[in-house]
Amino acid sequence: MRKLATIQRIIDLQPIPNADAIEVATIKGWKVVVKKNEFKINDFCVYCEIDSIMPEISEFEFLRERKFRIKTMKLRGQISQGIAFPLSILNTETPPIVDDYDVTELLGVTLYEPIIPEQLRGQIKRQFPTYLFPKTDEERIQNIPNILEEFKDDIFYATEKIDGSSISIYKFKGETGICSRNMEFTNEDNSLYSKIAKELDIPEKLKLVNYDIALQGELIGERVQGNKYNSKNTILFYSGYNITDQKYLNFNELFTLLRELNLETVPLIGVANLNDFGTTVEEIINFSKGFSFLNSKVMREGVVFRLVGSNGKVSFKAINPEFLLKYE
Repeated sequence: MRKLATIQRIIDLQPIPNADAIEVATIKGWKVVVKKNEFKINDFCVYCEIDSIMPEISEFEFLRERKFRIKTMKLRGQISQGIAFPLSILNTETPPIVDDYDVTELLGVTLYEPIIPEQLRGQIKRQFPTYLFPKTDEERIQNIPNILEEFKDDIFYATEKIDGSSISIYKFKGETGICSRNMEFTNEDNSLYSKIAKELDIPEKLKLVNYDIALQGELIGERVQGNKYNSKNTILFYSGYNITDQKYLNFNELFTLLRELNLETVPLIGVANLNDFGTTVEEIINFSKGFSFLNSKVMREGVVFRLVGSNGKVSFKAINPEFLLKYE
């Protein structure tokens, strides 16, 4: 379960130009607007991430117009991502006051899930088969800022994060399957996921691979997320998982396989030492800004960074806050 609400320290506080009542706090790697003088540096707080849905109780009534959802906001020119509460919000129980202690369940916080369009619902076979391969869900850099120091001299590759619908296609013991982020579809399914995967002949192509495998990517095009990129229906891949050996394909293995199978990849932005992309969270977030390689008139959602030589999962994402302000 994702940690949506945690106990965190206020790392830093800075004034906001022309703002008398608010200031900006640094919490982990996040910038969060708070009331002036509500916190001091090193104070503990309860931090709730963006895409948290707060329970409909009196303490959070001020969020009703936003349907109790925490979103990226801009206040007096300052980007604010998440919300910080004093520890007194935990008035029903006192948990251990330690860094990163999870209070999601205690507060009744849930994750925002967008409504799935009719054309993407499909005929469900079962839940996502996590016993075969993991879901893809890179951690945001703001939650793991120490990775920038730990891997600063290692080679990473950066790809554009595409705003489509997550799709996984796999082969296991001669059988193939097609999945959305949370579900696997039946063989008779006629949703857009299955239709496009079969049109691109992907299940059959996976049968040519001499080990059990899952490829994961983004479905884009007509009737998908408003088709921001003005694209035909297709799938852009960004990850491969060797089910037989239970490990991710590294950079060379993944791109070689996709080339051999004549499958498209998400746009590759660059390959470099992690330090060359940015040495701080702020620099990495700035790197995430810009326009999409798929359509130069559309701002990109962000950038995903993955360790080149890793068969594990050393990776993180940086989401363009301007994209969130426009499309959330």
